[in-house]
This record gives sequence, structure tokens and C-alpha cells, in this order.
Amino acid sequence: MPDSSFVEFCDVQKTYDGETLVVKNLNLGIAQGEFLTMLGPSGSGKTTTLMMLAGFEAPTHGSILLAGRSIGKTPPHKRDIGMVFQNYALFPHMTVQENLAFPLKVRKIGKPETEIRIKRVLDMVRLSAYAGRRPGQLSGGQQQRVALARALVFDPKLVLMDEPLGALDKQLRERMQLEIKHIHENLGVTVVYVTHDQGEALTMSNRIAVFNDGVIQQLAAPADLYEQPENAFVAQFIGENNRLLGNVVAINGTTCKVELPGGHNVQALAVNIEAVGRRTLLSLRPERVKLNPAPGSLPNVFSARVTELIYLGDHVRTRVSVCGHDDFVVKLPNSDSVAQVEPGAEITLGWKTEDCRALDAP
Repeated sequence: MPDSSFVEFCDVQKTYDGETLVVKNLNLGIAQGEFLTMLGPSGSGKTTTLMMLAGFEAPTHGSILLAGRSIGKTPPHKRDIGMVFQNYALFPHMTVQENLAFPLKVRKIGKPETEIRIKRVLDMVRLSAYAGRRPGQLSGGQQQRVALARALVFDPKLVLMDEPLGALDKQLRERMQLEIKHIHENLGVTVVYVTHDQGEALTMSNRIAVFNDGVIQQLAAPADLYEQPENAFVAQFIGENNRLLGNVVAINGTTCKVELPGGHNVQALAVNIEAVGRRTLLSLRPERVKLNPAPGSLPNVFSARVTELIYLGDHVRTRVSVCGHDDFVVKLPNSDSVAQVEPGAEITLGWKTEDCRALDAP
């Protein structure tokens, strides 16, 4: 854990029934000014971790530090933390301005300073013209921006966001992702964000902690997480990937040879394997597969049969039967060469050793 961590989880555990650990021995450091996303499926422990940091849940074991001080006995309203929820949690009977004034009133901030701060955050979220409206008179996206402004108006040390964009439609959600990202970049506030949406996490974060079964499976920058998954769960959860199950037949330093059912041998990067003779899962991103590679240009080349084409604008999602697998996916850029590919066609596919990662078998 880095020495300069602004937020620290130290050996944190959480159980609700005294038997099952929802969060298991969590050690995590978050730097000041960082945008860290906790990503994972339902029940993975990410929201419980956020609620412990907010003070709405207490750790069963371990400690949580904020700016070097334990906050275990500090009530939520004294932690100086801004919160943004999926359901916005705005006061329906108050105007936008009154909703934003509320956390300042609680902190006994004077009227002149309150007006300055409200104007600043309304400008930031581009809602200056809506100060006199009530939440019911706003769209979902506008309500979410008010909720964000309310979390920022008292200049908190830390902002926590729990699935804040889950209720928005796809186009608005993507626009809000960029707005939140830009506000974070401009303010430099520390943000801890919870989502189960991998695209959201990849778009917004400095680092992503992938949770499963109460444990962080991998903690890394978005590009590293996508390009270099360390285990089968992360490879499957982050982005689309082809999964080929086989046996390790040889290991040579950082690479290995894996035999698939049917006798096909694949050269792969040895990332998380045990020994020769053990099962392994090969992870290969669809966009890393090449169509009709030049002879001798790639170590892994196989014949395949096209079974399905789905046109998606900038690329064609192509399902093929290869190496005994009928659900192998290739993303082909939309170009002239794609016109030659059609269902039933026999094609040749290839990929680099380093693009095919040998991971723990599920």
C-alpha cells in the first residue's frame, strides 16, 4: 500500500451474519486526487466497501483511514464526504438552489459564501438557469447533475458515487460519464466510484479495482486491466474475450504451449499457470485476431469456418468455428476485405503469442 494514500483500508473485513465474509481482508490505498472505480458483479463486496467508507456500515474487523486518521468512530455527517446515489436523493419540496444550500446550512456557512458556492457549482454542471425549479420539473440527467453539484458544493475531501448513472438511458449515461470525468479533472477531488458497468469504469477511472467474492481480483489502470488481465475472472468480466480451455504441454520462460481438444496447439503468454499437464484457460480479445495473415507472419494460424455475421457499423462481429470451438468471435474492421467474408466461408485466422494469455482454469 502506498505511503501517500489519502484513503486506506487496512485488513478490513465485513460480515452480516457472523459467518460469511462479504469483504475479506481488504487492503487498499487510494491516492489524493485519484478517480478509483470499484467494479464487479452484484454481491462482490464493492458497494459494502463504499458504505463502510461512507460510515453507513461498520467494518467487522480492520480499520479505515482518511488523510492518515482512523474514521471508525466518526459518524457519516462528520466525515466531510460527498455522496451521489443512483436515486439522486434530492428533496422534492425544495428548489435546486435550496437543495444545494442544505449541506451548507448544516455546516453553518454564511449566506454570502453560500450564494457564491451555489453559483459556482451550478455553472460547473451547466444548470444556472434551473436554480428555481424543483426536482420534479427536471429531467433525469438534470437531477443527476444537481445531485453531483450538491455533493461538491461544500468542497468535500472525498466524493463517493454509488451507481450514479444506472437510471439513465445509454446516450445520456455516456454523456454524463464524460461530464463527471471532466469535473474530476478540473477540481482534482478524490472520487471513489462504484459500478457494475465495465465501459463506465474504463472510460472514467485512473485505476479500477475489480471485485469478486469479497476480494480485489486485480487493481490496475484501465488499459492495463483490459490488455493484461491476471486471471480468468478479470479476463471474462472486462470486455469481450474468447475462452479456449486446454492443457499446458510445454513451458518456455514467459511463454507456453497449450493443447486444445482436437489436437490443436497454441502458443501463448504464460501469465497464471501452474505446471505442465495442468488445465489452463486461454484468453484472446476478438480485435486481436487477424484475418488471412501472411504466411509465416504469426505463430498461431488456423483454418476457420464463418457461422454468423453481425453488422455493427464500424466493425463486423464475426462468429466462427475454429479449433473445435463454435462460438469464437472476431471483430473485423468495416473495410473492403469484410465483403469477402460470408456465412459458410472458409477463412484463415491468426494471432500473436503475446495476445493470447494462459490463465488459471475456471
